[in-house]
Amino acid sequence: MSSDFSDKTMMFKVQAEEVKQARDILHQVYDALVEKGYNPINQLVGYLLSGDPAYITSHGNARNLIRRLERDELLEELVKSYLGQKQK
Repeated sequence: MSSDFSDKTMMFKVQAEEVKQARDILHQVYDALVEKGYNPINQLVGYLLSGDPAYITSHGNARNLIRRLERDELLEELVKSYLGQKQK
């Protein structure tokens, strides 16, 4: 059997400043998508699932902004927000 890490639990720690940055970028990207007439939720979900930056408009530098963050950081912020958990 190979030593595959897929059965191991990974722990991610994100600093408070990184969380604020992720939140700010999500808000800016959301606003840019709305300004261009897109459904921001659908577009963000498409990006998060596929990693394809074409889901995000270049309007307002949104595409470049969202690419600054790893998708796992964005997903972590969204899950915490949804569940109402505070950063420890």
